[in-house]
Amino acid sequence: MTRTQSVMAQAPSPMAQKRIHSGDSGFNEGMRTWKSMASAQPAASRQAAAAMLLVFCLGLGAVAQSPNSLLDSATVAEQYLFSAANQERASRGLPVLRRDPQLARAATQHARAMAAHGTISHQFAGEAELTDRGASAGVPFSEISENVGEAGNVVQIHDMWMHSEHHRTNLLDPAIDSAGISVIQRGNEFYAVEDFAKTVRTVGLDEQESAIASLIAQRSRLSLASGSESVSAARQTCAMSTGFAGGRKPWFVMRFTSDSLTQIPDQLKTELASKQYREAAVGACASGRQSPFTSYNFAVLLYP
Repeated sequence: MTRTQSVMAQAPSPMAQKRIHSGDSGFNEGMRTWKSMASAQPAASRQAAAAMLLVFCLGLGAVAQSPNSLLDSATVAEQYLFSAANQERASRGLPVLRRDPQLARAATQHARAMAAHGTISHQFAGEAELTDRGASAGVPFSEISENVGEAGNVVQIHDMWMHSEHHRTNLLDPAIDSAGISVIQRGNEFYAVEDFAKTVRTVGLDEQESAIASLIAQRSRLSLASGSESVSAARQTCAMSTGFAGGRKPWFVMRFTSDSLTQIPDQLKTELASKQYREAAVGACASGRQSPFTSYNFAVLLYP
């Protein structure tokens, strides 16, 4: 039997098919999803795929995890899918993916569930959805997607994914940087899960603030407040939904979220270009809401 499905969840973009907003403005908040089914290969293609996988396996060893395997290292079948994915990306000039062990553990958990059920799905009864599985595994991400498949060998699964628009889109997404892949064998069937993510680098508040302050300095000649009182007021303002903290009133306050430390909102760029201000204070804070997505949160206060 051959079957595949794909799903994707990410922060919103102008092209998102479905959005879920938290109510705050920012660079990245929300989700989009899609699913699709792919058809089976002809018998000749299946035979060729099996031969390719046999050659690969003779060179590297074991084929796939058993349902009870606790190995954290990649099996031959998983190495094949990872290598094949990166070859597809490299041939199109896309950055190759790194293997994320936390994402791989999330993929393994779900692949075991598929093998236990004897079918493929992105979520079984009583199982967490993709975004929650990734977050529970400790993956800090702003975008996550998943391809699942079932077939007699993993070469065939990869070929089916590449011949399905939505699976191929997940695999060739230029925004993602990490992958976690798991393959579980049950009888003569292979159950494969590819989890992809755009990960968010985990850094302290000081480094986050320094990065945004540097971007502000590149666009203006504003003095950047660095005193403990100014930084404290900016951080408190970041954690507030409205208003500002501290005894000094800013002329402009912007709160925003982002998965990047290399850009600032266009509205803030416009304010900096207006030359109305002489000083800026930057504050970072942890998110005040429950979400599987990871983001940086900032408040920028501009003073006359």
